[in-house]
Amino acid sequence: MAEYAALLMFLAAFAFLLLGYPVAITLAGTALLTAGIGVLSGELNPALLSAMPNRLYGIMTNQTLMAVPLFILMGVILERSKIAERLLDTMSQLFGHFPGGLGIAVTVVGMLMAASTGIVGATVVTMGLMALPSMLKANYDTRLATGTICATGTLGQIIPPSIALVLLGDVLGNAYQQAQLNLGIFNPQTVSVGDLFAGALVPGLCLVLFYLIYIIGTALMSPHRAPPVETNAVTLREVVHSILPPLVLILSVLGSILTGIATPTEAAGVGALGAFLLALISRTVNGAEFMDIGRATTRTTAMVFFILIGASLFSLVFRGLGGDEQVQALFTNMPGGVMGATAIVMLVIFLLGFILDFIEITFVVVPIVGPILMAMGVDPIWLGIMIAVNLQTSFLTPPFGFALFYLRGVAPLAISTWDIYRGVVPFIGMQILLLVLLSWQPSLVTWLPSVLFPK
Repeated sequence: MAEYAALLMFLAAFAFLLLGYPVAITLAGTALLTAGIGVLSGELNPALLSAMPNRLYGIMTNQTLMAVPLFILMGVILERSKIAERLLDTMSQLFGHFPGGLGIAVTVVGMLMAASTGIVGATVVTMGLMALPSMLKANYDTRLATGTICATGTLGQIIPPSIALVLLGDVLGNAYQQAQLNLGIFNPQTVSVGDLFAGALVPGLCLVLFYLIYIIGTALMSPHRAPPVETNAVTLREVVHSILPPLVLILSVLGSILTGIATPTEAAGVGALGAFLLALISRTVNGAEFMDIGRATTRTTAMVFFILIGASLFSLVFRGLGGDEQVQALFTNMPGGVMGATAIVMLVIFLLGFILDFIEITFVVVPIVGPILMAMGVDPIWLGIMIAVNLQTSFLTPPFGFALFYLRGVAPLAISTWDIYRGVVPFIGMQILLLVLLSWQPSLVTWLPSVLFPK
């Protein structure tokens, strides 16, 4: 029974998560309980736990993770500053008179908001409040309208600067170093958040293109599902006035990272300052709202780091019980070699996305399987983007897809939850199609990082 202790610990944590217990407490509590049993039974060396303080100190001093609260702050400020509302109104006037024009406007605005905030929940709620009533009033098909809003709202998961990519970059960076050390490479190369940002850019744009093709195709083949609407003329000045603020922010944050001028953490600071200045210039955020922004940022940041601490303890005990060796042996004996093992991992992550969110999967699953796959020769940047795209589906897959919950909370009661579920199915299919495309053409991920950050 002792050789299965690590697996049993993983299954126990999974069961507690399904019962609704908080993620951080579940991970830390399960690890401590298992460690106690392991120490009493002689299966676990108690000296192993002495490494935990160093892990906590490493989290506190991690330069990469300092970008998380800054990106969260930037996103919350932009959410409250009404920039998205002005942008959506202008894009709707610009594209609305075309078949599927409102859907195109929502997709374009979702892409720009993803590239300037990186927060999924804020984008889905904002689009649900602003765009959904207009689409329903224009007699858009309910499933197409809700599916478009949910899917474009999740673009913040894959289009940089994404908080998910920051967290994934830190986890994969540690996993890549561990994989090289296990192979006897004592001067290991690194994979950074900047590498993942560059690698995600082309796949993110491909996904936007898929969405646009689907919306336009639907409008042309079934005009009653996405009819054109009457719009007012929009001037070039109005378009520039709406697009310029988020565009400047995108160029200042993402441009500084991709050109090597700034690290992701430094760029996050620039982005937070830029969002603050935009809010002051637009005069849409007052002093009291800045207090709320600070509290919201603190709550979200505390939640992320609390989960990270619990996951760190969980992975420490898991490795102490030999769990990583068991997983490695399983992957080594798997038919299909490296590709077979990678396919199984992608399938497991996809299935876990039905019941767990991206933070839980990133902190629990990736540290276990990442070092093993990379030691088998899988490119770390390609693996990171494949996981990121896969995790994006977790926001859309019922029953616990968070984007579905966000939209359900702001959608009219006349729209059934079943309509929302059915609406996202084609978009989940497009995300799976992107995974297949990236598997067939890995250069879509690896080309830009190799140009911008040659090793």
